[in-house]
Amino acid sequence: GGWDIEGEPYTQKDDTNFRWFRSRMLGGRTNHWGRISLRFGPNDFKKKSIDGLGEDWPITYDDLKPYYDKVDKLIGVFGTKENLYNEPDGFFLPPPKPRLHELYYIKAAKKADIKVIPSRLSVITKRINNDRGVCFYCNGCARSCNVYADFSSGSCLIFPAQNAGGQIDLYVNSMVRTVETNPEGKATGVSYINKDDGNEYKLNGKVVVLAASACSSARILLNSKSKQHPNGLGNSSDLVGKYLHDSTGGDMMAFLPQLTNRKIYNEDGVGGMHVYSPWWLDNKELDFPRGYHIEVWGGMGAPTYGTGFNVNHFNKFFGLKAGGYGDVLRSDMKKYYGSTIGFSGRGESVAMKSNYCEIDPNKVDKYGVPVLRFNYKWTDYEIKQAKHMQDTFEEIIHNMGGQPLWNKPGIESNYGLTKPGEIIHEVGTTRMGKNPKDSVVNQFERMHDVENVFVVDAGPFVSQADKNPTWTIMALAWRSSDHIVSEFKKQNF
Repeated sequence: GGWDIEGEPYTQKDDTNFRWFRSRMLGGRTNHWGRISLRFGPNDFKKKSIDGLGEDWPITYDDLKPYYDKVDKLIGVFGTKENLYNEPDGFFLPPPKPRLHELYYIKAAKKADIKVIPSRLSVITKRINNDRGVCFYCNGCARSCNVYADFSSGSCLIFPAQNAGGQIDLYVNSMVRTVETNPEGKATGVSYINKDDGNEYKLNGKVVVLAASACSSARILLNSKSKQHPNGLGNSSDLVGKYLHDSTGGDMMAFLPQLTNRKIYNEDGVGGMHVYSPWWLDNKELDFPRGYHIEVWGGMGAPTYGTGFNVNHFNKFFGLKAGGYGDVLRSDMKKYYGSTIGFSGRGESVAMKSNYCEIDPNKVDKYGVPVLRFNYKWTDYEIKQAKHMQDTFEEIIHNMGGQPLWNKPGIESNYGLTKPGEIIHEVGTTRMGKNPKDSVVNQFERMHDVENVFVVDAGPFVSQADKNPTWTIMALAWRSSDHIVSEFKKQNF
């Protein structure tokens, strides 16, 4: 997987610069995500009612709460009960203690009246079953955990289901091309490409469940044209691929002179932040409609030379001689090691019909499958939000006596706003709704047009929220799975 895959291109319309990360592996993106596991809050399901933008979901937080609870208990998430209305509490394992750089953040953020709470990550800090171990704080989550203390769907869902005797056939190194249909337009299975031999095969089934990620599922549906579905499967509304939106992102890094020549000790912790700041303001008092949260990073992780740890940048800050190697370089690296801290804002964008992916009529991949073409522009809502992020980072750095490691971005760079797609939280391409004319799936992620096709990735999201989408994807998928089982028992398939 990656941003660019040989032989599997995607294209851009006009001056769009959308970035699309694809994970061609068992377990997909759960192999490399940050494991930030946040529930959407009650307000996140009714944003149109609050600010007049976008649409409300056809379900509420109360509809999904039982499934958030199930996900918490099955997978494990650490955190603390905070009684914040739009940051719902769950069933939490004990959180790890803040590290030194995070203590500096807590003090500086509170001085700016910014809320700080223990983070909520799907890393096991207390045993929950006999199949998975407990985190021993090696900070190596990105390399896959050898005791399965961090969550990925392969190690924590697929393999346990196989070991428990579940009826699971895995077709790896295979990529679905289309959903197949009969003359009545009902789905009968899928056609897929075996990437080992390049040939196309078919699988039959009474129900087809797509979970290929928002854009990949949209691509499959749009390529699944037939006499009954000339615009693509389930696309009578012409909304498959529309309302694509990603989280916003902005970053800043700082140097803390008071942390030079730190005592060196193991403060690895989990592979991620121990504290964070949920959205703390009222957008009605601001010039942008949706909020963001702040992620915190830094400390004494594995040192690297380059951006964020070029010791000569620090020497220049102190007016000292820059350059050197051998003992001088080692001494400088030890002196500055652990003296940096970083902040990442991750926020909600407003779903726009004008942001979409579609099939490029002039381009296919190496398997002969038509590829996606993206059309996406940030609006003033997101740009103003990014400015607020940078202003906030600046205040926090000032409060902790730090020095920014690069210049504060200005309007010429949209205040450091990341490119669309770069946060890898794309959602909305098969949006959920009650009316088939303005949505693709219903409240159970079942396609309006094709009753035996379900889409259970982030495509059905009506809006993103200022939270990471994974926990909501899984809660919705569990709810949809229960619905599928109920329909099978009623012999409705």
